[in-house]
Amino acid sequence: MAQEDWTWTRIPDQTGRVAVVTGATSGTGFEAARILAACGATVVLACRNLPKAEAAARHIAALHPGARVERQALDLASLASVRAAAAAILARFDRLDLLLNNAGLMVPPYGKTEDGFELQIGTNHFGPFALTGLLLERLLATSGSRVVTMSSLVHRQGRIHFDDLHFDRDYQPWAAYGQSKLANLLFTHELQRRLEAAGATTTSVAAHPGWARTELQRHAGWIHWLRRVGVEALLSQDAFGGAQPLLRAATDPSVKGGEYFGPSGFQELKGAPVQVQASARSRDEGLQRWMWRRSEQSTGVVYPV
Repeated sequence: MAQEDWTWTRIPDQTGRVAVVTGATSGTGFEAARILAACGATVVLACRNLPKAEAAARHIAALHPGARVERQALDLASLASVRAAAAAILARFDRLDLLLNNAGLMVPPYGKTEDGFELQIGTNHFGPFALTGLLLERLLATSGSRVVTMSSLVHRQGRIHFDDLHFDRDYQPWAAYGQSKLANLLFTHELQRRLEAAGATTTSVAAHPGWARTELQRHAGWIHWLRRVGVEALLSQDAFGGAQPLLRAATDPSVKGGEYFGPSGFQELKGAPVQVQASARSRDEGLQRWMWRRSEQSTGVVYPV
């Protein structure tokens, strides 16, 4: 088990490195982007709302004068937007050291993406799958690069709904969320196996934020009730705390491909970032391969590994 005293102050100098962080206008994405910029990286805030990205960039610059922060429009619910964003990033940068697939949705009302996917699996999995595949050649060309994908504790309850992946018949918000977060880990493990087979120095790892108080929870009514009765503060951590597993997975030199990081405290809800155990289902190689094939078919993105 990884050491339990890791903090962001252990992050090595990131000067000269390029990091793309999705969903970086608030929450864990903003905090991860802020810390990476403070450590010297050029950070690309890849976000759906460009005015919010501009405000986030100004905020980071005010907190860390000299920080190198850029903005990139990216809507993970649109494969056309994903392709345009990837093309723009490839045109602007000749290296890519870190891709943090942080952005996501949790239990929104039923909806479909521009491409007809259920909103959560489309935004949380198919969009990041396509983005990573389109950027992978640049990642492969950058020695020691990493892909870090944000999952959730809820992946443990997740099931892949083979016969109704997009919940066309009976939308269950938490079941759809759990499915998308399980898909994140299936993707992490399958990508790592492919990278190893190709002899690549790029690695694929994952993280989860525990229970972090962020805008991600805006559709979860029971969480708002816990907040009103004062329980949330006892069991959760702020966005900065929730970003620590993501940052450790991205920057700790001792991290190995396929590892998964989360909080060290009770039920992994909060605490210092440590290596944690993914569910047995997420480690099922047959399920990983099935989800990979379905993802390539759905997005039209075929990986070079």
